[in-house]
Amino acid sequence: MATVKREDEFVTTDIPARLDRLPWSRWHTTVVIALGITWLLDGLEGTLAGSLAGILKLPVTLGMTDAQIGLSSTIYLLGAVVGAVGFGYATDRLGRKRLFSLTLILYLSATAATAFSWNFASFSFFRALTGAGIGGEYAAINSAVDELIPAGVRGHVDLIINSTFWLGAALGSGASLVVLKDGLFPVDMGWRFAFGIGACVGLGILFMRHHVPESPRWLLIHGRAGEAEQIVSEIESKVSQHHKLKLARPHGTLELRTESHTPLSAIWQAMAHQHRRRSVLGFSLMVTQAFFYNAVLFTYGLVLLRYYRVPAAQLGLYLVPLAIGNLFGPILMGRLFDTVGRKKMIAGTYILSGLLLALASWFFLQNQLTVATQTIAWMIVFFVASSAASSAYLTVSEIFPLEIRGLAIAVFYASGTFAGGVFGPALYGYIVGTGSRVFLFWGYIAGAALMVVGGLTEVWLGVNAERKSLESISAPLSSRT
Repeated sequence: MATVKREDEFVTTDIPARLDRLPWSRWHTTVVIALGITWLLDGLEGTLAGSLAGILKLPVTLGMTDAQIGLSSTIYLLGAVVGAVGFGYATDRLGRKRLFSLTLILYLSATAATAFSWNFASFSFFRALTGAGIGGEYAAINSAVDELIPAGVRGHVDLIINSTFWLGAALGSGASLVVLKDGLFPVDMGWRFAFGIGACVGLGILFMRHHVPESPRWLLIHGRAGEAEQIVSEIESKVSQHHKLKLARPHGTLELRTESHTPLSAIWQAMAHQHRRRSVLGFSLMVTQAFFYNAVLFTYGLVLLRYYRVPAAQLGLYLVPLAIGNLFGPILMGRLFDTVGRKKMIAGTYILSGLLLALASWFFLQNQLTVATQTIAWMIVFFVASSAASSAYLTVSEIFPLEIRGLAIAVFYASGTFAGGVFGPALYGYIVGTGSRVFLFWGYIAGAALMVVGGLTEVWLGVNAERKSLESISAPLSSRT
């Protein structure tokens, strides 16, 4: 029986329902690995840049100053912001598959080129392009993942994907230790090999992505219903063979108006007026979690060095427990976002994260923590906070209409990155410079308070999106009413 029917410029289809009712399969796992690698790459890039800072200052390498190293990090983040917005708009207009291939090629080419930098200017230019690739990846990838993954597990899967940022951070830290090991490579070559790691990983994933199809949902609204039907039929065949069962009958159809692209005026109307409350929610969740993470991460080394006398050479070792807490929080708690519900879990993790940081900060102020108990406290805080931060990305990827999903993800990712990459370092850089335990305490409290504000915003404006199709959460702009 045909599942796609044309009527003038409208198409009637049950394709979204067919995708959402599928049981998890090997095909879904392949898609998640091929697309979700973006978060790991971002964690890898950020950690590598920090780990190599000391080497890049040497005259035999690039001879960069502290100010230039800091500026190169800012340039990377600005590249991510520009790439997210530019590629975010393009992914809605040109398609998910075309963009997640283009952005990955840009990333792996730029990070490989970074290994051949010859001075500060070339290094910064290649880092800006690397950031643009990563920023563009977020918009294209999160759109594609949410539109291909069954509704019943979308929350858990998204949170697990987001948590792999910390797996990448751990990989970057470990890789830097290996390539910079005394005697293994010449000083001027080790850091170059380090930047080649991301390119190698990206090249492998590029071949995997070749087998990931275009989003059938995107194809439908762009008048390519025949292609959408063929892709979904192939997916159903693979899933049915994997489970050796007859698939359940889908329920519900959708009427969509086909169009080549969505006008900018319609995008503005949707985000600024029709879905204004959701835009406020997305902005609040992204920015508050960005400041929260900066409260600890931008003071991380200072606390260990100044207050616990940890040798500088051992700082990297203390990243491991922090990464473990961030990695396993979403993995172990993610299922609750699909069962207990989005609003309860998002609000709960945001508010609990803020309260836990405030409590740990009080003990820090009272000088009642050792380096071990301080590390354990941060592990507990970020076990919860990582789920909260990941849920911000989940939220902005599922509460906006299909036609503007990529751009919405990009805009709010850019907001969080800009706040975290520009305002956050400025604020906490000043706090670090004071060397005051009291000032640091109040810096932590500011981050904790903002996280609570994010949680309360979720209570006020949150959307019960668990186990629901994307179309029922937010009807496409082109749907017939």
